[in-house]
Amino acid sequence: MSLDELLVMAGRRLDAAGSPSPRRDAEMLLCHVLGVERSWLYTWGDRASDVEVRARFEILVAARAQGRPVAYLLGYREFWGLALETSPTTLIPRPDTETLVTVSLEHGVRSRGRFLDLGCGTGAVALAFASERPQWHVLGVDVVHDAVMLAQRNAVRLGIDNADFRVSDWFASIEEREFDVIAANPPYLSDDDPHLDHGDVRFEPRSALVASAHGLGDLRSLIARAGHHLKRKGWLFLEHGAEQGEVVRGMLLEAGYGDVVTRTDLGGRERVSGGRC
Repeated sequence: MSLDELLVMAGRRLDAAGSPSPRRDAEMLLCHVLGVERSWLYTWGDRASDVEVRARFEILVAARAQGRPVAYLLGYREFWGLALETSPTTLIPRPDTETLVTVSLEHGVRSRGRFLDLGCGTGAVALAFASERPQWHVLGVDVVHDAVMLAQRNAVRLGIDNADFRVSDWFASIEEREFDVIAANPPYLSDDDPHLDHGDVRFEPRSALVASAHGLGDLRSLIARAGHHLKRKGWLFLEHGAEQGEVVRGMLLEAGYGDVVTRTDLGGRERVSGGRC
């Protein structure tokens, strides 16, 4: 059986299982088994597959057909051009969260500064910002110890030496009060959100997804507390749900933030809002 034929069969199986991107999933899993780039498959897909490759590939396809996220099966996910190690202890970095990086970079334009990433997970936002602002000091925190260790490993492997990580329940272990930009992708789903029963989120840590007060609890808390850790004229940016933009803007204004802005994600949905302290 050729590699192309193997991909066709796997794609059909994943499509029947409900994968939103069955061919892409199959290609990524086969590339992982073969240790090649996807472009290699387009050139050499007519090559025969051996028994060992088929066996290893079958295990991964079966796991994906059961809904396991590709990022967990591969052990990494690309974000902002960075290959990040992933783990079931953290959220999977998503393209829409790059909006949080973009808006932070737009407002963090000084030659030097301090950036704080709250709830860093894999370190995606912190490391993306640090890679673009090598003269800045970047700090990422997470309440989950394993997530902090994961972010540290990603920083070391990527050679990003201006980012540090520590365990903290939001601001609990942060004594610093002079950040130029604070960014966070906090939990913002309500506990009855239908998205929790579909796709990759079924396998991600619920504590990183669900917040109290119909998904607004952590957003409200961060807005109330961030001002104590920002420089004068410093910026706070928060990722939120597509239907929460108006409410988050209202909370920012009520808390005294100025120059309140909202940015849309790749699908044109309101995804990140923030303001100046």
